[in-house]
Amino acid sequence: MPSIARPSVLGEPLDPLPRKFAAFMRPELPGLLNEIRTEVTRVYPVYGRLLNGPDGDAIRQGVEQALTAFVDRVADPGKSSETRDQLLRRFGRVEAYEGRDLEILQGAYRLGARIALRRAKTLGRQYSLSPTLVLAFADALFAYVEELEAVTREGYAEVRERAASEVSALRRQLLHLLLAASPLPQTTVSELCKAAAWELPRTCFLVALRPPVPEHIQAGLDGDVLADLDIPQPHLLVPGDLTPQRLDMLGTALAGTRAAVGLPVPVAQAADSVRWARRVLQLVDDGVVPDVPLLRCEDHLITLWLLSDPALVDHLAARELAPLAGLPARRRDRLVETLRAHVSTRAPAEQVGEMLGVHAQTVRYRLRTLDGYLGDRLADPDRRFALEVTLRSLHLREHDRTE
Repeated sequence: MPSIARPSVLGEPLDPLPRKFAAFMRPELPGLLNEIRTEVTRVYPVYGRLLNGPDGDAIRQGVEQALTAFVDRVADPGKSSETRDQLLRRFGRVEAYEGRDLEILQGAYRLGARIALRRAKTLGRQYSLSPTLVLAFADALFAYVEELEAVTREGYAEVRERAASEVSALRRQLLHLLLAASPLPQTTVSELCKAAAWELPRTCFLVALRPPVPEHIQAGLDGDVLADLDIPQPHLLVPGDLTPQRLDMLGTALAGTRAAVGLPVPVAQAADSVRWARRVLQLVDDGVVPDVPLLRCEDHLITLWLLSDPALVDHLAARELAPLAGLPARRRDRLVETLRAHVSTRAPAEQVGEMLGVHAQTVRYRLRTLDGYLGDRLADPDRRFALEVTLRSLHLREHDRTE
């Protein structure tokens, strides 16, 4: 009796089925088809609805083709399965369009296989087939089901990948709109949110990343994070507040990448959050802020404020320190450093001297000199505050440059 050895989907050889077994199976196909339809729609009512819908004919043809192709393969191992495969891919596409997980369809396949196996056992008794042959049939049948699932997944993945690509593009468009438009065009934003399957949050925070961004980052982000990673200034928008969970997610997803986390703000102010985050990254490059893997604007608010406008700091310094402008640079620098330590700490001369590495008497002498130049400014609370802000800003900007 000639037999065929069928290749397994998993790459392992299966026991052969004799060609003449197809002759026993083929007359059973119409009844088997009806039984499978009845049982599958009973267990999975959703498929009863689909059978009565626009895809009903394709589903019926697909089930028939799946059964017929199995029998045809037993009779003729070289017979093409292309028609079957096209219908199975359509099965997968329908599942994706309907928004179902493939586990439901896989369950229906396996239910159909159990019904077919039950029918084979009846045939075995009817034709006095050997138990070994029936076992070989079961082996072949469930390997065949794995093949059906694999082909179905191709159609499912095709739709999911295309949908993911389209949603990703819509979400990037939405991200650009949230950062570029002020005030936000509510109708346009609402329509984009709906199309992108994204719920507009009340608050959010932005994350600025230093390019280039590794490809693995996207996969590690929460599903509601908007991202634009292939641009000169890549960034993320994370809905809601900066919770410990969000921070852990970012720490894991951005491992190996330099990034700065902006402040949580109302969505309409998202552009401010990313602006601050980018500014912190720039301050790292300038040597003002220490470089750590995941920076937080929250930790550098005073620095961000004092150095928000370097040109304005220069003008403020020129105005507040104008009385010292005519002094030699070396002497002026010593006086300015002593003044900064004095006004920022309000400490006695001995402590200021320890901070500066000079004798307390030297500090007192310098402070008397400064009083002579800046007496009015030091006495007036508003002018003193302006002077302190100026000195702190200059120190932040110049301190790391000299290290």
